[in-house]
Amino acid sequence: MKWRSNRKSSNVDDRRGMSSGRSGSGNSSGLIKLLLPLILKLVTTKKGLILIVAIVGIMYFTGFNPLQFLSGGTSNQIQNTNYKGSASENELAEMSTLVLKSTEDVWNKIIPNYKEPTLVLFTNSVSSACGSASSATGPFYCPGDQKLYIDLSFFEEMATRLNAPGDFAQAYVIAHEVGHHIQKLMGTTDKMQQLRGKVSQKEYNSYSVKLELQADFLAGVWAHHAQNMDLILETGDLQEALDAAFAIGDDRLQKQSSGTVVPDSFTHGTSVQRMRWFKKGFETGDINQGDTFNANSL
Repeated sequence: MKWRSNRKSSNVDDRRGMSSGRSGSGNSSGLIKLLLPLILKLVTTKKGLILIVAIVGIMYFTGFNPLQFLSGGTSNQIQNTNYKGSASENELAEMSTLVLKSTEDVWNKIIPNYKEPTLVLFTNSVSSACGSASSATGPFYCPGDQKLYIDLSFFEEMATRLNAPGDFAQAYVIAHEVGHHIQKLMGTTDKMQQLRGKVSQKEYNSYSVKLELQADFLAGVWAHHAQNMDLILETGDLQEALDAAFAIGDDRLQKQSSGTVVPDSFTHGTSVQRMRWFKKGFETGDINQGDTFNANSL
């Protein structure tokens, strides 16, 4: 991949070297309920108001966030100030910010009032509005906070274990997760979530496949417009993305892990399907051509 400028996205939350933790939810929320009448009474008096301001000030300057009480003890991150990424990892982080910026340029052009997502870089584990996750989860998008989460070690795994190296393969992964953000903005994700528990697991899996293939298509749409806008592609780049799509097909991953392929358990689509929909997005560049839910065939 090549870039005409070194423009980076500002929507990046670099949490590398941070460990995830959780504060107790039940105790803090219960305490607030017990103390709320007293707090309200204190606020109505001058001395009480001064006391509350002083307590909040002490909490703030000692590093304690009083809002944790109001949020019921939400998950938090603990900074490892000694963390320093390797040169290769830092290069991947920089590349990721460039790719994210390119997706912002493209989708701001296509979607009016586009709401840009945030990319969270983490190591080992992370907390999100969708819960805690480890690196083993792989890259994911959380519709609850509209953020993309990636442990950069996944790109090394793609190159070594999945045999899908290359910077455009990595860009495809980011663009795919941004595709899920587009689905959230379009209301597709919410419709999917409403089906959970209302249909059989087999049927829900089939809808999940269609959702993932549409995200592949949207990644292809991004690549189409990014190429037209900035001429980012070099020889072999498109094949890198197709190789990555092939590498993470359900049938291939199942075959590698257990030697057995179970189509009814597919949630992302076969290697051929993932390649096909990415390529369709790239060739058409038309967001209206990616209705995987009503397609005659996948």
